Amino acid sequence: MDEVHFQQYGSRCRMWIPPETTDPVLYHAPTRKSVGYFGAVRLRDGKFVYQREEDKFNGESCHAFMKKLRQRAARSGKRVMVLSANARYHHAKWHHSWREKCAGEFHLLFLPPYRPELNPIERVWKLTRRVCLHNQYFPHLGAVSESVQRTFDSWRHGSDELRTLCAI
Repeated sequence: MDEVHFQQYGSRCRMWIPPETTDPVLYHAPTRKSVGYFGAVRLRDGKFVYQREEDKFNGESCHAFMKKLRQRAARSGKRVMVLSANARYHHAKWHHSWREKCAGEFHLLFLPPYRPELNPIERVWKLTRRVCLHNQYFPHLGAVSESVQRTFDSWRHGSDELRTLCAI
């Protein structure tokens, strides 16, 4: 489980340009606008659970996503262990009592601080950027969100690509 921001800026590409031609320049609108998502992948079958964050990441929004994640995971009837980054709002006081109450069937395992390479969901964010954002121009932030939503929706029911990508 982790969160991500996708910005309107396009990623850079490499291309061959003849020496006599000047390099093309594509200007992006200077903006800090981004769209944020919480996400988690079930390692057994690659099912992807996500939720768009409209305002900002905090204890309240993290709690809402964890409740959604627990509800989806409860259908299997198995104990769920969630690998989580060590962000402050992942273990906020806001949802501490709820986590204690659900500890029997829904447990958070916190990764060491400043070690994103240990979190398998980081690979999903990188894949998402490559698949739906790389080398594209987005005239507005809604277009970024639509592209990301389409990709995430295709992964909701399971993906072998995500399963192998996140295998530890």
